[in-house]
Amino acid sequence: MNMRKMLTASTAVLVCAAGLTACGDGGGSAQEDGGDVSMTFWHNASTGPGKTFWEDTVADFEAANPGVTIEIQSIQNEDLDGKLQTALNSGDAPDVFLQRGGGKMAAMVRAGQLLDLSDLVTDETKGLIPEGSFKANQIEGKTYAMPIAVLPGGIWYSQDLFTAAGITEPPATLDDLDAAVTALKGTGVAPIALGAKDAWPAAHWYYFFALRACSPDTLESAAESMTFDDPCWVDAAENLEAFVATEPFNEGFLTTAAQQGAGSSAGLLANHQAAMELMGAWNPGVIGSLTPDEKPLPDLGWFPFPEVPGGEGQPGSILGGVDGYSCSAKAPKQECADFLNFIARTDVQEGYYKAFNAPPVNTEAQAVIEEPYLKSVLESYNSAPFVSQWLDTIYGQSVGNALNVGVVDLLAGKRDAAGVVEAVNDAAAKS
Repeated sequence: MNMRKMLTASTAVLVCAAGLTACGDGGGSAQEDGGDVSMTFWHNASTGPGKTFWEDTVADFEAANPGVTIEIQSIQNEDLDGKLQTALNSGDAPDVFLQRGGGKMAAMVRAGQLLDLSDLVTDETKGLIPEGSFKANQIEGKTYAMPIAVLPGGIWYSQDLFTAAGITEPPATLDDLDAAVTALKGTGVAPIALGAKDAWPAAHWYYFFALRACSPDTLESAAESMTFDDPCWVDAAENLEAFVATEPFNEGFLTTAAQQGAGSSAGLLANHQAAMELMGAWNPGVIGSLTPDEKPLPDLGWFPFPEVPGGEGQPGSILGGVDGYSCSAKAPKQECADFLNFIARTDVQEGYYKAFNAPPVNTEAQAVIEEPYLKSVLESYNSAPFVSQWLDTIYGQSVGNALNVGVVDLLAGKRDAAGVVEAVNDAAAKS
C-alpha cells in the first residue's frame, strides 16, 4: 500500500458501513466446566451469502478449536449501533463485534470496554495485513480491532444505463456529474438513488463535498478540536445545496431506505431503476442480493467522487477506510484473539471477498479479486494523497448524528447551509 496521510490516534477509524457486524442479546463468557469456553459474536450480515459466510467461518473455527463455541447473532445494520451501545453500557456486551472506529471507538476505549489486542495479533497476521490498516484501528499506538476489509466510498453505476444515455466516460468533475444527471433524466430513469430515510447515506454527500472543500489540515484539526469554524464547512453545504437543486435523486428519496429491499436505493440500482448511488465498497454485495436473480449486477461500475472546483481539498482524496472487529474487555482473552487472527487468514479473507463482493484487507486475498470495479476501488484508495474516515464515525455518536440529521434537514429544505454547521457546532459544545 502506498504511503498516504490518514487520520489516526483518537481520530483513527474503521468504516461504517454496512458490511459486517455482530449483533444479539448480550455477551458470552468463559465457562469453567471442563475448561470449555463460549463466546458471542454480533454481525450485521443478516441475509444471503454474508450470513452464510459467518456461519461457515465460525463452524470452521470451532472445528479447529475444540472446547470453544461461538453463538452467532446478526442484527440489521441500522439497528446495530444502538443495540451495541446499550449492551456495552449494561456490561453485557458481545465478546466479538464490528468496530466502527473513530470517535465511537475512542469512547469505548475511554470507558474501558475494549480488549487491547496489541500483543495478541500474531506475526503471521501482521505479515498479511498492511501496517496502515492496523493504524486505522489504533488509539495512542494500541490496537483495538482486527482489520478485515478495505471499504472506501465512491459512486457505483450501471454501465448499461450510462450507455443508453450516451455517457461514454465516468464523470471526473462536478460539471461532468451534472451533465450525466441531465442525460440520464432524458432516458426516464432516476439519475442517482439515495436512501435518505437512514440519514447516513444522505450525509455521505456532504462528507464528500467537505472532503473537496476543506484542506486535510482543516479536517484533521476539526476532528481533534470538534470545532467547525472554517468557512469551508459552509462552502461544502452550499455546494451540496446547489447540487440538490438540480433534482438528481430518485422520487421520494427522503423516505427511501438504503439497503433494505428492492425499493431501497441499492435496490433501485440493482433493478436498473436508477443509474448511480454514492456508497462504500460494501455496496456490490448489497446490490447483488437485491437483483432479480440475487447475483452480482453484471454491468456494475465504480468511479471516485468527482472533483469540485474552488476547494482546498487534495485532488484524489477519498473517504472511508478499514472495517474491523473488536473484542470486549470481558471477552475470553486468548480465545477471542485466536478468532480474530483466524478471520485474518488468507483462505478466510478470500471467502469474505467471495461472499460480500468487497475488497478484503489481506494482501494475499486481494490478489484473487477479479471485478474491475473492486480493482478500481483499491487503486484509488492506495493512490489517494489523503484518506479520511466517514465523518460521523470520526466525530462520535452525538456530533455525528447531529451532522447526519442536519444534512437530511438541508435536503428536505428545513435548514440552510449555515444551519447544518450550526447544528454540528451546537452538538459539539454539548458533548
